[in-house]
Amino acid sequence: MVDREIMESWRNAPRLNSFAGFFERTASGLEGAPDLGRPEPEMDLLSFDLDCMTFWDTHRRLWGHFDSHYFASIPYRLEEECRLGSAMLLFGQHAWARSGRAATIYTLGAGAGTLARTLAKLGDGRLKTLCCSPTHGNRVCFFARRGSEDAHFHHGPFFELDDERYATDENLRPFRDGYDILFEDTTFQMYSPDRESQLDFIAPRLRPGGLLVQLQKLSQPNIDSYLERERQKDELFKPRFFSNGQIATKKRDVLDTMMDLQVDLKASVSAIRSYFRYAVITWNSGNFYTIVSSNSLKSLGNFVASMVRPAIPPEFCYEDLPHVLVNASKDPIPSDWAWRAPRVPF
Repeated sequence: MVDREIMESWRNAPRLNSFAGFFERTASGLEGAPDLGRPEPEMDLLSFDLDCMTFWDTHRRLWGHFDSHYFASIPYRLEEECRLGSAMLLFGQHAWARSGRAATIYTLGAGAGTLARTLAKLGDGRLKTLCCSPTHGNRVCFFARRGSEDAHFHHGPFFELDDERYATDENLRPFRDGYDILFEDTTFQMYSPDRESQLDFIAPRLRPGGLLVQLQKLSQPNIDSYLERERQKDELFKPRFFSNGQIATKKRDVLDTMMDLQVDLKASVSAIRSYFRYAVITWNSGNFYTIVSSNSLKSLGNFVASMVRPAIPPEFCYEDLPHVLVNASKDPIPSDWAWRAPRVPF
């Protein structure tokens, strides 16, 4: 149980204070949108996979103001959204088919919840989703293009959703019994470097056989390596969408402060190991990593095997994927895991 002092430190963190204005202006469409073009996925990197293409076709219609900024900021993150989202949809459908109840998915702090709204719309009653954000502009965008009544929104930070809130908030009724997937999308790094306490707060909400998916920006043991990956992002990817002035302004106003709240891979793994028997890196782009964790080998294996290969040019990827991070000595992850073949339209 996270104590009051830790919770208070999260309430005083940059996300709710020094960063609040930036997120509000960007989510409201007042600034932050790329001035050189709107990002779109490179479908050839996804091998024109039908599931990814279908996911994108729905996703693009539900965008809020923050999406253009976000997907133009992280190299090939939009391709990863299509790859990850289609795998989440399939995982949720399997959970629904096994149990006879709607699968539940919670995205912590993922802007206007476009991923959550897309999954709810495609799930057509078989998935119920929740996202949260303390930013009013994200709430406005969420309900402007909700997409489905099975998509729910909490206006506040992730740590407000404690046992009492679940028990009394009618909006949270579908989620009182937990989640099949928790997705932490660059959220923890806005509040604290204490990954142990953050996982302690959310991990108990996972149902048996559930997955924790994290999209993290990690520090590196060698600062020069970290800075080189940042240079690659800022000079080879972001100029496709942002002017040099926009790139410099965000670095000054947000990214330099955020570095203090990032952790390296070793610290992230140490926290994950306290709650999960298995963890795998499924995507890497510079300093950004997707890590999937579970206490169920079957669930993790099915999820990884449902994904097409990472859709990213090799020069941006610094890991041999999938990369096993946490592995139980009993029933270990097999060494022959592989991505699925793309389903190409006829």
